[in-house]
Amino acid sequence: MKKSQIILLLLAVGLLIIVGSVAKLGSDTAPEIQVSDEKAVVTKNDLREEFGQAYQKDITPSGTIVEVDMTASEGEIEIFEGKKTQVWNYNGIVPGPELRIDLGDTLKVNFTNNLPEPTTIHWHGVRVPNAMDGVPGVNQDPIEPGESFVYEFTPKDAGTFWFHPHVRGTEQVERGLFGTLIVEDDYVKQYDQDIVWVLDDWKLTDEYQVNPNFVTTGELMHDGRWGNVIAVNASLNEQIVARPGERFLLRMVNASNGRVYQPSFDGLNATIVSVDGMYLREPLPASVFQLAPGNRMDVDITIPDDPTSEVFSINDLFTRSTNKLGTIVTQGEPITTPSFVIKTNPDIPHWDEAGEITSDKTYRLNAVRGGEYGIQWTINDKAYPDYDPFEFAYDEFNKIEFINESGRLHPMHLHGQFFKVISRNGDPVDEPFFRDTILVGPKETITIGVVPMDKGHWVQHCHILEHAEAGMMTVVEVK
Repeated sequence: MKKSQIILLLLAVGLLIIVGSVAKLGSDTAPEIQVSDEKAVVTKNDLREEFGQAYQKDITPSGTIVEVDMTASEGEIEIFEGKKTQVWNYNGIVPGPELRIDLGDTLKVNFTNNLPEPTTIHWHGVRVPNAMDGVPGVNQDPIEPGESFVYEFTPKDAGTFWFHPHVRGTEQVERGLFGTLIVEDDYVKQYDQDIVWVLDDWKLTDEYQVNPNFVTTGELMHDGRWGNVIAVNASLNEQIVARPGERFLLRMVNASNGRVYQPSFDGLNATIVSVDGMYLREPLPASVFQLAPGNRMDVDITIPDDPTSEVFSINDLFTRSTNKLGTIVTQGEPITTPSFVIKTNPDIPHWDEAGEITSDKTYRLNAVRGGEYGIQWTINDKAYPDYDPFEFAYDEFNKIEFINESGRLHPMHLHGQFFKVISRNGDPVDEPFFRDTILVGPKETITIGVVPMDKGHWVQHCHILEHAEAGMMTVVEVK
C-alpha cells in the first residue's frame, strides 16, 4: 500500500473514532425528563370553580305576589288542656301562620307591632335583600309599638325556613313569636302529605305561665334557656295520621332558645331530604342529624304497607333522657306508595383540598365576667355591639374557622349566606349539604367554606339566644 493511502486510511479511522466519541458523549449528557410527584397548589379560584352554581345567585320573580297581613300581639294558648298560658304571638296563634309560597313568588307581609315593646322579623335562612333581614342597628330600625312595616322579597331557594324577632329574642321568641315560611318547588308536591313540626321547649311555672325570669346567670353560664316542657306546634300530643303505604314529608324546625334535639324514627323508613332548606348531594339516614337551635331538616318518611305497629313514636335522643316529640298513627286501608326519586343537588362541592388554604378569618368563642348580665359571651374577646369587623369576598371562596375555647355549646348562625363544613378539629369533613347554622361543641374547632352570593351587612351569632344577648354576635360585610 502506498504511503499516501495509509495516511488516508488512518485519517478515516480517526474520524470514525471521533464521531463515535461525540455521539456517546451526547447520549451520556442528554437532559432527562423530570417527573414531579408534587401536587398542584390548590387556590381559592379552584375551590370557587368547584362550587360552580351549587345554588343560584339570583332569581327571576314569577310575577305572583302573595300578600299577608300579620300582627304581633299578646294572647293566650292551651299547651296543657284546660290551662291558659299567656303568650306573645303572630296572628293570634303559636306557632305563627304557616306561610306557603311557590319558588319564584314574591312574599309581601304587612306587619303591625301591637306588642308593648319594639320588635322586628328576621327571616331565618332566607336570602333576602339586606334591608329585609330585620336586625336593628345593622339593616333595619326597630318597629315601635303601634307601628307597621312592609317586608317584601322573593326567596331564591325552595325549602323550609322560619321567622322570629331579632329584638330581645331571648324573651320574644320564648313567649311564642315564631312561625314558618315554606317555599315550595314541584318536587315536594309529589308527597301524600307535607307536614311542619316546630319544636320548642317552654319554661313554665307551676301556674302554667312562661317563667318571667329571662337571661339568668344559670342560663348564661350554661347552654341557654332549656325549658321543662317540650312541645311540637305548641302541643304535648302532636300526631300525624297516615295510611299504610303513605309517603310524606316532615319538616322539622328547632325554635328553642337553647335546646338541641336528635330525633329518632324507629321502625320507619326515614331519610333526610334537605338541611336548613337546601337539598343534599346524597340522602342521609334521618337519625344522624343533631337539630340545634335555628336548624331545620326535611325528612322523607314512608309508612310500611303492613305495619307491625299502628303507632310510631318520634323521640329526641340528644340528652340522657328520651323525650317524646310526637307520634304517627296509621289508620285506614293501605295505599300504593308514591314512587319517585329523592331530589338531590349533585353540584354541592366536596372541597376535599380546602385544608390547604389558609383561613380568611378565625373566630374564638369564649366568655368573660362583666357587662349588663355579669357574664359576656365574646367573639375574639369582644362582646357585641363591640365587634371585630370582617369583609367576605363576594362570589369567591372564603374559609372561616370557629375555635370554641369554652366548655359550652354554640350553634353559630350566619345571616344571608349558606356554608359547608370542611373540617372538625383539623380532620377533613365532607358533609353532603350546605347549612346556615352549625353546632360547635365544647373545645371544638370547626372550619367552614362559604361563597357569598348576597351583598350587604349581615350578623353572625350564636343561636343560643341568651349567648347572643350577652354579646356573642358580630357583623360581616359582603361587597
